[in-house]
Amino acid sequence: MALSYPPLTVPSSHPLHFLPSSSDPPYDILRTQPSLSLLSNCKTHQSLREIHAQMIKTGLHNTNYALSKLLELCVVSPHFDGLPYAVSVFETIQEPNQLIWNTMLRGHASSSDPVSALELYVRMVSLGHLPNAYTFPFLLKSCAKSKTFEEGRQIHGQVMKLGCDLDRYVHTSLISMYARNGRLEDARKVFDKSSQRDVVSYTALITGYASRGDVRSARKVFDEMSERDVVSWNAMITGYIENGGYEEALEFFKEMMRMNVRPDEGTLVNVVSACAQSGSIELGRQVHSWVDDDHGFGSSLKIANALIDLYSKCGDVDTASGLFERLSYKDVISWNTLIGGYTHKNLYKEALLLFQEMLRSGESPDDVTMLSVLPACAHLGAIDIGRWIHLYIDKKLKSVTNGSALRTSLIDMYAKCGDIEAAQQVFNSMICRSLSSWNAMIFGFAMHGRANAAFDLFSRMRKNGVEPDDITFIGLLSACSHSGLLDLGRHIFKSMTHEYNIAPKLEHYGCMIDLLGHSGLFKEAEEMIQRMPVEPDGVIWCSLLKACKKHGNLELAESFAQKLIKIEPENSGSYVLLSNIYATAGRWEDVARIRAILNGKRLKKVPGCSSIEIDSVVHEFIIGDKLHPQSKEIYGMLEEIDVLLEEAGFVPDTSEVLQEMEEEWKEGALRHHSEKLAIAFGLISTKPGTKLTIVKNLRVCRNCHEATKLISKIYKREIVARDRTRFHHFSDGVCSCCDYW
Repeated sequence: MALSYPPLTVPSSHPLHFLPSSSDPPYDILRTQPSLSLLSNCKTHQSLREIHAQMIKTGLHNTNYALSKLLELCVVSPHFDGLPYAVSVFETIQEPNQLIWNTMLRGHASSSDPVSALELYVRMVSLGHLPNAYTFPFLLKSCAKSKTFEEGRQIHGQVMKLGCDLDRYVHTSLISMYARNGRLEDARKVFDKSSQRDVVSYTALITGYASRGDVRSARKVFDEMSERDVVSWNAMITGYIENGGYEEALEFFKEMMRMNVRPDEGTLVNVVSACAQSGSIELGRQVHSWVDDDHGFGSSLKIANALIDLYSKCGDVDTASGLFERLSYKDVISWNTLIGGYTHKNLYKEALLLFQEMLRSGESPDDVTMLSVLPACAHLGAIDIGRWIHLYIDKKLKSVTNGSALRTSLIDMYAKCGDIEAAQQVFNSMICRSLSSWNAMIFGFAMHGRANAAFDLFSRMRKNGVEPDDITFIGLLSACSHSGLLDLGRHIFKSMTHEYNIAPKLEHYGCMIDLLGHSGLFKEAEEMIQRMPVEPDGVIWCSLLKACKKHGNLELAESFAQKLIKIEPENSGSYVLLSNIYATAGRWEDVARIRAILNGKRLKKVPGCSSIEIDSVVHEFIIGDKLHPQSKEIYGMLEEIDVLLEEAGFVPDTSEVLQEMEEEWKEGALRHHSEKLAIAFGLISTKPGTKLTIVKNLRVCRNCHEATKLISKIYKREIVARDRTRFHHFSDGVCSCCDYW
């Protein structure tokens, strides 16, 4: 729920009115002004404008003291971005004093454009204002953030010229500036030459070493310290975390607690983050318990957000959700953390529902939100929500730094939701494309069976000077696999090593073995498995088992099934696939034997589940589903479909129905497959001619594939179906896969 604030009550009048003057009135008079006292509780732009209006009304805007307080609120407020407002106020000040200049430099140095602080400083000096010891830390911070080393060195010269090098804050800022620019030797020289070495300067040097990946030197400096504070400990913990040393960070935290150093909010946030990254949920629970034991951090939103992230990443989404629900105030990070947690654990529907709740709460999503929500849309086929997000990105997130990642996620979303043309439009609109963008588009073409488009894009990518990586070749080999391009697949597989010096991984071998199996080249596939530097996984044996089903090779099927079951003994799909092969061959005793094994192991077949999005709502169906509110109308449409299919000459393919039963009963079982229910619902819920997009969790069966081809012709509908491995575009009785899947 977004936090709301009551309107500020600004006094309508005050006996004093301050006129323009060359100097401010006495401090005791100014500090008691009601308008200024309200600044400490100002949390919105509207309140800021009200206070400023009252200051103008009473003449306070004629005093540098009041203006400096107003500007300070603008540049440091955690509740809103007040820098643009501060700039507009600053430009109206005829003779800003040094405090006002420093306040504005502080705001610019802390902004997303720290170089603007240097530009303002040049303007300040050109107007005859000399910097002081309070000026330089902001300038050096700007140089550190923007990695402007030359400017930082010039400012160092001015520090020396004005004798400000003895100021401890300037000294520490110099160390940080050199360290963050990668000049650790210079940072060390500043540190060693100064007599102002204290906890703060030591910590700055530790942070510098750690930020450059030299944790060993950072630890050495830490051990040299005769006196340490919590910030020093935090610097080391952060250094370990930023360099992937999560276990070391946690051990360091334990040592800190043994030394009776009281952690602060930053410590706890970092430690919980390390627990999340390393999967140390038990230590995370201990930290959570310590926080709850009334140590003064119970109301910390940052710690709460870190704990939500911990439980989400460690799989305890119920605890994460409970923490989230108990928050009295939620910021965008709170929402993002739980949405991201749901997506991370493949709880895509929950992620979308929470996103919609976030919008209703009035909280504005940011780029991080969208990078978690778009994969959920992609998985569920929720293209309506995806299109809304696309419009939102174009309107409100155009200038974010990770815009390329957002566009890449849009490409992936559109491709996986069945609209490959929209994916291509997003790709073509990109001015700067990352390798991930090229790969996403190649994968999109591959899963839609458009191998030629995938390879044309690859050629274009190479002409643009973009070097492919191993992921690129997975996309290209997938394109070959989905289109049966055996010779081209062989060529691409060889070129990986010979032309691009990329060693094939398990995924590349998997694509090639799938391609060979589809082509009936089982001997060559087995030889490739023997040459592989890694052991084949269940995906490889499963693809060969499917190939055996296609080519009717029962002997090899039994061999491959045994190897698959050995790797994945609890995977019911292995047994079901072998049962299908036996059923196709009419070996019902073996079908019964496999079913007995399934029952004995208490393994259940993964039910087929299909979904369709209508008016931004995702509707899910399982085989024989009668729980939908419109179930009666859906089954009425199914009956109509069956009548029209029969009139068109359609004969159900019952070879994959496991039970040895009468043909009439087998046909009844096929009618109620989940994709048929989703199509029926789509037909009764949309206008004639509307394209239907179905998402299924399993591979589409042969019977439904043939039926859907005819349905597309009978109802004059384009039907796009995504199964576990690829897309099928049905139109006018034909499928884009050309019956190769």
